[in-house]
Amino acid sequence: METVTMKVEGMTCGGCVASVTRVLKAMPGVAEAEVKLQPGQATVRYDAAKVNAAALKAAIEDAGYDVPA
Repeated sequence: METVTMKVEGMTCGGCVASVTRVLKAMPGVAEAEVKLQPGQATVRYDAAKVNAAALKAAIEDAGYDVPA
């Protein structure tokens, strides 16, 4: 299992946190996703054989949020 922490911009409320959490947990290989409004980040524990950090970033961006490099 690997863990990555990504900055997530554009979240303004608990509903945003719930949306990002739901999108991440729906991805194959994601074991755990912890999303925090402050400081605006997502920490994800995942199986690198099933998903990678780029795919997680893309899923967050597809949900309407920004993940700066």
